[in-house]
Amino acid sequence: MNIAAAGQGLYPLSRCKIIHLVRHAQGVHNVAEEKNPNACFSNDLFDAQLTPLGWNQVENLRKHVKACGLSRRIELVIVSPLLRTMQTAVGVFGGEAYVDGSKEPPLMMENVGDSNHPVISSLNCPPILAVELCREKIGLLPCDKRRTKSEYQSMFPAIDFSLIESDEDIWWTPYREKSEEVAARGLKFLEWLWTRQEKEIAVVSHGGFLYNTLSAFGNDCHPNVKNDICTLFANCELRSVITVDRG
Repeated sequence: MNIAAAGQGLYPLSRCKIIHLVRHAQGVHNVAEEKNPNACFSNDLFDAQLTPLGWNQVENLRKHVKACGLSRRIELVIVSPLLRTMQTAVGVFGGEAYVDGSKEPPLMMENVGDSNHPVISSLNCPPILAVELCREKIGLLPCDKRRTKSEYQSMFPAIDFSLIESDEDIWWTPYREKSEEVAARGLKFLEWLWTRQEKEIAVVSHGGFLYNTLSAFGNDCHPNVKNDICTLFANCELRSVITVDRG
């Protein structure tokens, strides 16, 4: 039997990374756009936060990653520096309820984004690193424009913002990024990901970014595999993939 012909292959573990991709939970902009597609142009949706249902989705995913042991294996969480993705990241992968008197800064302060959510601890959880490259399709829509870095640092004291070069959002423009530009940015992000020493990483990002990035893959696979890779993400969906260095 020709194993290769059966669609199987072997790769050294040293040339592989396990990436756990997560789309943010339901945001207020998702609800508004379902009612009126033009609502996304409203400044009221600037840097959209999670809805109460979104926070329930976060809690359900948190229970899942703990029950299956994933929370113990992840070495690093990378997050898009927008409110809804950071709320999702700290809610799913953060520590337990904050304990008064702790010397460690919290991951999230109380009531960030009018969430009525208590403080989230940074104890016993992987580091969380904010990276601009994995933002949603950039430009035009206020919901995809970020706040200043200093504002976020006060909201999420234990998130690492050291890779965010500018306090102001210099990435956002009045023009919407094209899908092929998002895909190119996504490939650049994955190339950067390979420079990290961690082998098991979670990435909390956005539906458009994840779809356009993953659509570049699976063309050499069975159509069912391509479909598994490239379908749109639901809110707070987790999808795990293995990336392989064939170089």
